[in-house]
Amino acid sequence: MLFSLTRDPSNYRLRFLSDVAHTFVVPVLILHLVFWLRDISLPSSRLIPLDFAFIVGWSIAKIRLRNVRQNREARSLYARQIPRVIGKWPGNIDVLLKMMQAFKTSYVADVYLQLFIEHQCTTLNLRLLWQDTIITMDQEHAKFVLATGFQRFWRGRSQKERLETFLGTGIFNRDDEVWKMHRTTARPFFAHDRIRDFQIFEKYTAHTLSILSTNAASHTPCEVQDLYARFTLDAASEFLFGKNLDTLSLPFPVAGDATMGVKGSAMEGTWGDFAEAFESCQQNATIRARIGQNWPLFELLKDKNQRHAKVIHDWLDPLVRKAIDDRLGAHKAGVEIPIPEKTFLQHLADTTDDPIVIRDQLLSMLLASRDTTACVLTYITYLMALHPDVAQKLRAEVLEHCGPTAPGTFDSFRNMKYMRAVINETLRLFPPVPINARECRREGCVLPPSDPTFPVADNRPLYMPANTVIMYFPLLTQRNQALWGEDADEFDPERWIQPERLKKFVSNPAMFTPFSAGPRICIGQNYAYNEMSYFLVRLLQQFDRFSLSQEYQPQESLPPPEWKSPGRNGRQTFEKVWPAAAMTLYVKGGVWVKFHRAK
Repeated sequence: MLFSLTRDPSNYRLRFLSDVAHTFVVPVLILHLVFWLRDISLPSSRLIPLDFAFIVGWSIAKIRLRNVRQNREARSLYARQIPRVIGKWPGNIDVLLKMMQAFKTSYVADVYLQLFIEHQCTTLNLRLLWQDTIITMDQEHAKFVLATGFQRFWRGRSQKERLETFLGTGIFNRDDEVWKMHRTTARPFFAHDRIRDFQIFEKYTAHTLSILSTNAASHTPCEVQDLYARFTLDAASEFLFGKNLDTLSLPFPVAGDATMGVKGSAMEGTWGDFAEAFESCQQNATIRARIGQNWPLFELLKDKNQRHAKVIHDWLDPLVRKAIDDRLGAHKAGVEIPIPEKTFLQHLADTTDDPIVIRDQLLSMLLASRDTTACVLTYITYLMALHPDVAQKLRAEVLEHCGPTAPGTFDSFRNMKYMRAVINETLRLFPPVPINARECRREGCVLPPSDPTFPVADNRPLYMPANTVIMYFPLLTQRNQALWGEDADEFDPERWIQPERLKKFVSNPAMFTPFSAGPRICIGQNYAYNEMSYFLVRLLQQFDRFSLSQEYQPQESLPPPEWKSPGRNGRQTFEKVWPAAAMTLYVKGGVWVKFHRAK
């Protein structure tokens, strides 16, 4: 019974206390049992130090026994152990502290990249606090985790615990039969005949562009990360549950007066409360992942996501209750709505009566719909400001295929090769999920041979321990010079058009996985591509230049000077904004941009 409770991801405190008991209480009980059986009596002054020494010895013995067991299993699989980071302090505490300090000012994923470079390998075991923690930027290993070895990995207990308060039973926080049920339920709603309907895109794109036109007329910059988050949320809310949250009509951050929020600019009012709660849950989940499975130590008295989750639930629960009531009413009246005419929420309400399951699945889809598209549009606008030649070429293609006023269509998107190249190149450099994780199941396995990033003297494959988290980094893989060439850090859409460069990806599609890969590949990627393409067509029909207004960036969100110091490499040496990650990629402090109307 206790084992069952500790496996429930909502009981993270019980699981942590169980781990503590196994570490500190069990060895003391065993020692005292031995004393009792042998009728040994010692004074407290001697017993307490002896207890402490026995706990230390017991822990060392367990660690060594685990090492022996893993070495034996690795040899039986003709594999070798994953290279380990060796710090100066026990449990690599010094490594953990150094990483946590570096996260405060580092470029996204650079802390991990420096470890890979230092150890000259693409997969490492951090061994933080004596726990195996695997990190990899290896394309072959990520491919194995996501696709070819999919059955050996799952989301696992660790991730479920971190996200339970936020995403609950949703598709991104479940495995096996529950995950399959969610995916089977959602798939019909993302059929091609649904994503070709651009009426919703047109409605919210028009509203967004009217805001940009007003700003352009007064030469006022706009904080585009906030704007695009509202655009995608309003469009997604109508697409998913048939209700316009109308965040585009609420007050916007004011240039010169805006302050830092959790991820971008701070917002006020009920929308600000929702956005802050939504983003705080993501931020907390990321901090928990960095700490490792001992994160409950810092939340024993209070779940830091509980308050934020309540704000989110207060937004969604009334919509869920109404959908269930409407479905019951329609059922009594004998009315059956066909899938093409349903909202996603209506579709969910037809498949289950459980309001929590419906809410959690709805929230997962809202997270994906909002953050993915908003992230990519933000970075496309940023990159067009840095590369005006790309903006001009993209606008020329839009005018060629759609003219100055006609909306984009599925056929026009298919013919606009440069449009898809710009989107893909942005996704390559700035994938919306730059860091992700899986957990090996109850049996260890063997990772395939490493990719060619670093020369390896020992060609044996790597042994992946059972019940171990492995973090993989699409951002690092998609900027890896060994895979993409020496210009991997450069924004160059032509790599997706020029045959000699494109064939690298065609022959090895696993090196580009912004929407994941394998059985859990994103079912909404066509929706995202179409929404981004539709918006860009309309945007470039009206605007032909974009310029950064860095003078309005909050001072603490500007790239730190040390990014340009000797020894640094990659995009951090010339980046104009501060990319950061909290489950999804964002720009710290937002991005202020002036839009210039086409003449």
